[in-house]
Amino acid sequence: MARREDGRDWAYRVDPYGFERPEDFDYASYEAFFSRYLVVLTRRAIKWSKLLKGNNSIQKSLKDMNRTFPDNVKFRKTADPCLQHALYNVLVAYGHHNKAVGYCQGMNFIAGYLILITKNEEESFWLLDALIGRILPDYYSPAMLGLKTDQEVLGELVKMKVPAVAELMERHGVMWTLVVSRWFICLFIDILPVETVLRIWDCLFYEGSKIIFRVALTLIKQNQAFILEAMNFPDICDKFKQITKGTFVTECHSFMQKIFTDPGSLSMATINKLRETCREKLLSQG
Repeated sequence: MARREDGRDWAYRVDPYGFERPEDFDYASYEAFFSRYLVVLTRRAIKWSKLLKGNNSIQKSLKDMNRTFPDNVKFRKTADPCLQHALYNVLVAYGHHNKAVGYCQGMNFIAGYLILITKNEEESFWLLDALIGRILPDYYSPAMLGLKTDQEVLGELVKMKVPAVAELMERHGVMWTLVVSRWFICLFIDILPVETVLRIWDCLFYEGSKIIFRVALTLIKQNQAFILEAMNFPDICDKFKQITKGTFVTECHSFMQKIFTDPGSLSMATINKLRETCREKLLSQG
């Protein structure tokens, strides 16, 4: 290995992230800092380890681990590394971190996607926390009140934006949860193409939960004529499965442009007002 005149290895001039250190880099001060910082890193590592320990209901409830992306080679037990291990760690850690939620079916797909994207357990953990704790509160709590509320909110928005479809649903007694629950709980994973889902998630982290309504309304509005061909209850359910396939959703760039134009104005004030009304209605139903 090449050495500098002062005897330091050339590799020593590169920091752990790959950046070259300047000629006047103060190695003594950095080593003093890092010796202190190692205490912080060790403390964080111990905390992370504690989150992963314990044999309680969180681990016992992770029965659908093997069903997470069975068609993805990186999650197969024969993969090296097998991302199921990372997924398990993230979900167990999050269950300990947010005991009010623990583990809920659907979280495995979201955490799995985050691991595929970040390739890092800790980053996936904090992104999961942002989604479940801040962007989508009460979606994955035991009562799933936030999830149920937002499905009802979508129904109200369809009445405003695509009334003919809302009237069709009411005429045939089709509840919105029957046709859109997986859109909400899985955030369009295994519903829309991967590239489209990732573009939606970019907007979800940046703009918040109203993006879910924009996507749902765009799918319904763009396929209004097709949906209105439905003649009965099962026909409606089948139409909603079909509208998530095809060129329109595959062309992710043009699709994302559409979600910001097709639904028209959609303010958070409107959504929050509808949430308040729908939540009260659900709570009164017991």
